[in-house]
Amino acid sequence: MRVLQAGSRECTLFFSQLRSRQGTIPAEVEQAVRDILEGIRTGGDAALFAQTERFDGVRLDATSVRVRPEEIGEAYAALTSASLEALKMAVSRIKAFHLRQLRSSWFSEEDGAIVGMLTRPLERVGIYAPGGTAAYPSTVLMNAIPAAIAGVQEVVMCTPPRRDGKVAGAVLVAADLCGVHAIYKVGGAQAVAAMAYGTASIPKVDKIVGPGNVYVAAAKRLVFGQVGIDMIAGPTELLIIADKEARAAWVAADLLSQAEHDPLSSAMLLTPSQRLAEEVVGEVKRQVALLPRRQIAETSLEQFGAAVVVKGLDEAATLANEVASEHLELLVKDPWGLLPQIRHAGAIFMGGASPEVVGDYLAGPNHVLPTGGTARFASPLSVDDFQHRTSLIAFSQQKLEALEPTLVELARLEGLEAHARAASIRRLA
Repeated sequence: MRVLQAGSRECTLFFSQLRSRQGTIPAEVEQAVRDILEGIRTGGDAALFAQTERFDGVRLDATSVRVRPEEIGEAYAALTSASLEALKMAVSRIKAFHLRQLRSSWFSEEDGAIVGMLTRPLERVGIYAPGGTAAYPSTVLMNAIPAAIAGVQEVVMCTPPRRDGKVAGAVLVAADLCGVHAIYKVGGAQAVAAMAYGTASIPKVDKIVGPGNVYVAAAKRLVFGQVGIDMIAGPTELLIIADKEARAAWVAADLLSQAEHDPLSSAMLLTPSQRLAEEVVGEVKRQVALLPRRQIAETSLEQFGAAVVVKGLDEAATLANEVASEHLELLVKDPWGLLPQIRHAGAIFMGGASPEVVGDYLAGPNHVLPTGGTARFASPLSVDDFQHRTSLIAFSQQKLEALEPTLVELARLEGLEAHARAASIRRLA
């Protein structure tokens, strides 16, 4: 992990390299995904099971593709009581936060005109949960809980099977705790295709949510329009603004918590303290040697990690807004004083006692966040993502006649005479 000076040529090149992570999907990946999508769109279950055997090494059929109730029971039995209680606490806290997001329909009546907004849940949503060699029950919670709170009628989930044909027990328990209606043992672009188009075994959904690898991301992008999607998630990222009083060991630990995710993860420090920057680099070297995922973390930090020395916290805030990071930690003496300068971030963590890891699991806010600078215009996953809104308009005859001259004037201003007549023809003699 390097130490850079803000404004230097090396630092400019680093930021350019950082932005390149969110580049276009390679042409060969997109073509491979197109082939998978078309195969399942036309071939249904047969193509789905063939692709699962090809990519996951598991042979499935219509009777084994769906997780059975007894498999969920076995998952509960195998989970330690401590793990189960931890999942339940996370569910409770995530539910409490997302309940505050729930919107109701509303109506406004004024002088013969009723206008309003109908808010209704989506009918069927598909969750993609990464799996295989790693299992992320927290991702299941973050996607399934707001869907349940929104009132989605049916929530289905696809997750890759392991080589033994099973799904990680913690993932099954998490899904069951959140009320997921059906779980299917398929992953990758083929899972996205099955949920987007529907097969005999897997129902077509209205929206697909959840992160995945580059093939999953490409598939979601290509089926958008056929179904809704949450976002195209890129590699995870953490930016820390720290002053001279921050503890180097804490900063290093937080940077490594993101770096261990993926070789393309980004973990960066902005600080006005040259001393802190150098101490953090030393701490990273010491702590990374203790990690089981050391190689992944080292690759991430070598490519997309840096400690950038800035002139002051104002410059740090300016750079942070340019990066628009998925996660932003303010490890400064007065984080609330710095907060007004922060405009773009997926989630902001205030002070040393609020490490990013609490947001991953049980703080309550959703950990599905905009990446790759999209926090400039995008928001965290929320209950809103599982509802749709419909405008409602109800005019009385009296109100229509009162506004008819204005309607006609506006329609003719745009050269649309039929529009004008549709208003004037309703005038009663």
